[in-house]
Amino acid sequence: MTSPQHVIIGLSGGVDSSTAACLLVRQGFRVTGLNIRVLDTPVDAPVLTPSAMRVSDSEEFDFPVFTLNLSAKFAHDVIGYFHDDYLAGRTPNPCMVCNKAIKWFGLFEAMRQLGADCVATGHYARTEVRDDVTRLRKGKDPEKDQSYFLWMLSRGELAQTLFPLGGYTKPEVRELARSFGVHAAEKKESQEICFVPHDDYCAYLASAIPGLEARVAGGEIVDQAGKVIGHHRGYPFYTIGQRRGLGVATGEPVYVTEIDAAQNRIHVGSQSDLECRSLIATGMNWSAVAAPDAPFETEARIRYRDRQSACTVEPLAGNGGDRARVTFREPKLGVACGQAVVFYDGDEVLGGGIITEVNPERES
Repeated sequence: MTSPQHVIIGLSGGVDSSTAACLLVRQGFRVTGLNIRVLDTPVDAPVLTPSAMRVSDSEEFDFPVFTLNLSAKFAHDVIGYFHDDYLAGRTPNPCMVCNKAIKWFGLFEAMRQLGADCVATGHYARTEVRDDVTRLRKGKDPEKDQSYFLWMLSRGELAQTLFPLGGYTKPEVRELARSFGVHAAEKKESQEICFVPHDDYCAYLASAIPGLEARVAGGEIVDQAGKVIGHHRGYPFYTIGQRRGLGVATGEPVYVTEIDAAQNRIHVGSQSDLECRSLIATGMNWSAVAAPDAPFETEARIRYRDRQSACTVEPLAGNGGDRARVTFREPKLGVACGQAVVFYDGDEVLGGGIITEVNPERES
């Protein structure tokens, strides 16, 4: 008789990860929980520490849990990246970076230390093995699907990852949690960035980066003709597509269309000036297909809640195939550098990259 597979599941204390852990127990896995600490006092080495954390009072779900302090790595890889992107005039996506650099790093470190077979999380996503490749797919619940945030995962990571909630809707997960006696069954979920109080990134940046406001205040706001029509409080405090809080009177709605960090300048224009017909993405990761060597047609999303849009992906020479031009059949609105463009074939994630240029000039 073979022993059950040993799985390390990430536990946040929320309803999703707790319910996912209970499902794995019910499915016959040997479960160990991992609670990754990211806002504690930083430590120098990733050492597993036994934890008293429990997801339910039921003896059936009384499995061991360990804590892993990755606060130092989180401060560098996620918070540092968050600061750097805003200071460069980009719009960061810390959750997707945290998934790769912190959550999967920690899970695989625990898997190695404990000799486990695989890892799991409470994300709403699915995997499917086809042609000997583990492919990432959308979760069943279109309102909760989190595949967009997981495009950075490698084939190897996906092959050793389970997503127990992928085939459930959020209401179904709540019902399962109640039936399992999960402590967090009624806990409200947070939509905030964990290190940004009250989801106010402007106030956070002003307090986290000493002297920032004094350094960037008073820059110009210019229209599409380059005419100065006002001044702003500092370019990091604005995002592409922003309409409110600009402090300019033009007689018609205007939106942030470009952030020039080098000149501390904000460009504004009409909604049509937000249209993006093409972009350049770098840091490409192709998890379901080989890195393409010729243009191909597919669909893409340029933000989490975005609808999939038809596009052509054209690999660009140089940088080891790390770059691609994406041309949309219909223009997209408010595309921001720093966000991810993620490619889909139906509900399957093909890969993705980080947006670095919007409406670029053609390369020779």
